[in-house]
Amino acid sequence: MDSVAVPTMDKVGDAAWFRKFTTVLAVFIIACFALNALLGRASYSYTLIWPHVHGLVMVSWLALHVFQARHAAGGDLARHRKLGWIGAYLAVAVVGTMSFSGVAALRGGYVPPFFTPAYFLALTQVGAVVFGGLVFAAITRRSETDYHRRLMTGALIGLTNPALGRLLPMPLIVPWGGWLTLAIQLGLVGVMALHDRRTMGRIHPSTATVGGILAMTEVLVSLAATNRMVQELAASIAGG
Repeated sequence: MDSVAVPTMDKVGDAAWFRKFTTVLAVFIIACFALNALLGRASYSYTLIWPHVHGLVMVSWLALHVFQARHAAGGDLARHRKLGWIGAYLAVAVVGTMSFSGVAALRGGYVPPFFTPAYFLALTQVGAVVFGGLVFAAITRRSETDYHRRLMTGALIGLTNPALGRLLPMPLIVPWGGWLTLAIQLGLVGVMALHDRRTMGRIHPSTATVGGILAMTEVLVSLAATNRMVQELAASIAGG
């Protein structure tokens, strides 16, 4: 019986594709925030410190992530590994500042009017945990580059949530804005899945995992927003 050939991954081509995909995602995220500012939808005059710190940390992480993808695609793995630990510390800072920014905005009355306080609290806190969890998972699989780069890209796709929140006409699509954002994120995961099918003949397990985690994130946020304890906590923070 003739054996059936199983497609194998072109590691160089895989790294090059993720370099391009990562760059596009990072530029898209920054462009959404920049457009929001240019249209006068963002106020930078308020005295809250955490959103400003979070923005600086986030841009730093995005820039390093793009450079890391370039190092991996270029074969400079020594520098990739060295800078990887800086990226890990920055990721911890992203999680912390994202969480603190959400609480600070809620306390200062800067919650977007199309979000309830409970939904905003759940969105920022669950989003921070999911981002941190995906980055942590990627670090634990760093010796398996196919898993590592897909989990890291999944964390990056998760960051498109606040970017899309500034791009989409959220006041006009309430209460479906979160689900539309999820659909776009799953579309990005689908692009990654198509790459998997083209290069390996199957969807990589970590790609499917990322899609499942992003879907469960929106489900969890939506459920948490209707939970009485979360609603009371959000009201307490907003009033306090």
